[in-house]
Order: sequence, then C-alpha cells, then structure tokens
Amino acid sequence: MADDDTAPAPALAPDYPVETERLLLRPIDPERDLDAMHAYRSREDVCAYIPPVPATRERLAEIYRDPERTRSVLTEAGQTLALAVELRATGELIGDLVLFWHSAEHRSGEVGYIVAPEHQGHGYATEATRALLALGFDGLGLHRITGRIDARNPASGRVLTKAGMRQEAVLVENEWFKGEWSTEVDFAILEQEWREQRDL
Repeated sequence: MADDDTAPAPALAPDYPVETERLLLRPIDPERDLDAMHAYRSREDVCAYIPPVPATRERLAEIYRDPERTRSVLTEAGQTLALAVELRATGELIGDLVLFWHSAEHRSGEVGYIVAPEHQGHGYATEATRALLALGFDGLGLHRITGRIDARNPASGRVLTKAGMRQEAVLVENEWFKGEWSTEVDFAILEQEWREQRDL
C-alpha cells in the first residue's frame, strides 16, 4: 500500500532527450548550462519583449538553483516544464523553452522560447515549438495551447504561425511592461487542429 506522502505520478515525463530533425530538447543543467544561457539571457535585445530582464551570471545561477526553474517532469497543473535546446550536430546549447500547464480541468497550456541571436533565422524556434506542442498534446493530453508575444516582435509571431498556431487576438496596450505600454498578440492551437496538421 502506498504511503500518504508518496509523490504523485508524473502526468508528463518525457523520454529525454526529445529529438527533432536538428535539435535535442533535454533538462536544463544549472551548472553545465550556466555560461551558455548567460551569454544570451544577459542581452538587452534578447530580453526586450519577454518577462525576464538581463541577468548577471550570479543572478542567473541563483535563479536556476530553484528546482522549479529546471523542472523536467509535470505532476500537476500550475507547473512549468523547462528544457534546454541543443544542436544535434554540435551539442551546443542555443536556447531554452517552457511549456506551462495552466489547467487540468480546461486541459490548457502555453509555450514560450528563447533562441540565442546568432542562431535565429534558421527555423530552430519553430522546430522546437513543434516538439513542445507534441509534448503538450500527445504527452500531457492538452486540449488547447497558446502562445503570447509582444506586437513589437513580429519574428516571434512568425515562429508560432509556422509551428501551426493561428492568431486569435490583439490586446492593445493591455500591459505596462518594462516602462511602456505593450500590445499583446495571442496565438493558439487546438488538439484537433494539431492532429489534422500532423496527419497531412
């Protein structure tokens, strides 16, 4: 008989690394990945349109000491899966991803991503986002996954569109963000839409 304090069985526990054509998605290693992540997470241009602010190496190390920031399995709604993105050909870390599990009742989630500037423009963010959508729909059984971008970052909108998501809403100046009003553009895809696209 199981003890009352037994940890809940994971709702999503991927077999890592998750492989795509050119990428490996794997758990973040707070020590091994620190320098590579700091190289892009310390940049103003990378952080301009996303919630994180540029961080020193010391601050980033402090952030990633929190195991919730490197969670690689999901056991309940409200948790976030955080993964590193590697190039299969070289083993180089080029970015990181998140899959938010918002609600078990509504089977909803959200994706987010950062790719180092020197690796942007090659379709890596789209490829990685498709892998996240597969984890959300096929692994976690979600019904709907969203992605939210700043309207001043249309390249991110192209990533979500190429990943198969559709634009749903433009929320004009809905948030005071880093010292100015930000317009949010919302994208989404349903499980049925994902499966129809996959089966084409």
